[in-house]
Amino acid sequence: MPSSSNPPIEPEPPKLKIYFLPNLMTAGNLFCGFVALTKIVEADAGSAEFNATIRHALFFILLACIFDLLDGRLARMGGSESPFGREFDSLADLISFGAAPAFLVHRIVLHDVFVRYQEVGWFISSIYLICGALRLARFNCLATTAGGGGGREFTGFPIPMAAGLVASLTLFLMWLDERDFARGNWRYVLPVIMIFLSMMMVSEVKYPTFKKFDLRATRPFTKLVIAALFIGLLVVLRTKVLPFLLPSIFTAYLVYGFVRPRISRRMRAEIEEEEEEEPGEGER
Repeated sequence: MPSSSNPPIEPEPPKLKIYFLPNLMTAGNLFCGFVALTKIVEADAGSAEFNATIRHALFFILLACIFDLLDGRLARMGGSESPFGREFDSLADLISFGAAPAFLVHRIVLHDVFVRYQEVGWFISSIYLICGALRLARFNCLATTAGGGGGREFTGFPIPMAAGLVASLTLFLMWLDERDFARGNWRYVLPVIMIFLSMMMVSEVKYPTFKKFDLRATRPFTKLVIAALFIGLLVVLRTKVLPFLLPSIFTAYLVYGFVRPRISRRMRAEIEEEEEEEPGEGER
């Protein structure tokens, strides 16, 4: 007799989790990257507004860094991390922190250096973009493996920090040039730095993620006083301090990756605001 059993019920496909607020911050990151690219392309070297246009592009690259910081922080605070958010974030990062800085350095330096051989300038800029894409792809692959991502360390220099260093250093050189301090070829250090950052992004140097840093946790009174004074100084002297402060912060993070393995675990834990691991647990 024919079987009267019901056919097996196929399981429903998993629903895609898209969290509103973190992904809204990522969209803001992507928007800033697009506007920065637009400003860089529109900049006319023969116009009196060239510096102002480039400065606007730098502002949007740095603003994209803030959005990138917020999306991850909000996702972790709300427990809303997801594969969709990780992939969307990487796509936005590739535009804001990969394509935009590469276009920037080509527009203000390499375009003038390689007048007869424009392909060479584009090739040098593309190295940064390709290394940034490889770094993001490696991060996403490691994040999907057990213990590979989402831990306390980044492998390689993070691309938002690389873009922030390029943008803030460009802003600093423009600030010097406007005050007649940079009469010479100082701007030509930008392609060299960009190539170095390209190598650092695909390197094996470890950098802290600061994901364990909790803004709601209690802090010693001394740290509160220092933070308050720092913010006050920044507000009062922002036009004089920011050109020095921003590149100093990004450079300090870059150098910290080299210094980090050579300092004690206790000092490292205090800097990174993490609890010291018990002996035998090991580090990632």
